[in-house]
Parts: sequence; C-alpha cells; structure tokens
Amino acid sequence: MESEVVRTEMVLAPSLPFKKVQTADKYPKGQSRGRQWKHLRHLLQAADASTMPPDRPNYLNIQSPPSIYPSKRYCDITGFEAPYMDPRTKLRYADPEVFKQIRTLPDEYVQRYLALRNAAVILR
Repeated sequence: MESEVVRTEMVLAPSLPFKKVQTADKYPKGQSRGRQWKHLRHLLQAADASTMPPDRPNYLNIQSPPSIYPSKRYCDITGFEAPYMDPRTKLRYADPEVFKQIRTLPDEYVQRYLALRNAAVILR
C-alpha cells in the first residue's frame, strides 16, 4: 500500500518574539526613526498667536529672567574665550601670541575693535 503524500505548508509568524528586530525592518527607508523636531516657523503657524489673548504666553512673547551666570568674555581678535585683558588697550585676549599682536596694533585699530564690542575708550 502506498501512502499518500500530503502537501502542507508551514505557517510561521512574520517575526518571532524572541528574535531581535533589525532596524531596517522596523524603519523602512524614508520613515523617521524617532521624534521629529519642528522649526520655529511651523510652531508659530500652529500656535496662531493673533487669535490668542496678549497676556497668554506663546512663542512670540516668551520672557525669561536675566541669567544668574556671569556673561562670557571672548577674545576681541580670535573669538575664543578670553580669560585675560590688556590693561593698556582694554582689549580681551586668549593667549600670549594674541597679546603680542595686540601690543603691535595701532591705536586706530584698537579703537575699531573696542567699537565692535561697544566699549569704545579713548586711549591716552
């Protein structure tokens, strides 16, 4: 007697719970992986500040108290943080090489650098 051959297809779940899901399977190309940040323009459009009362805070009228930390001081020449200040010219500098350069500057250039910082001082 010949036994009949029965064709069966194995039915499995598309993903097994004990296997790690690959990132490519979880997020197909073109889909975002997490939270998308909104630009300020989109937030302003969504808030529609013109219909809100003026005393209610929104992105256009946020007010914050002044910082409790001291303001940072930057080098007038390089733009790096400046722990030093030249007592003669009142220019801030970051390292000794910049100090040497400051001492060789003519008074006109020193005045221009101070004017950029709104600290114009008349040198004697």
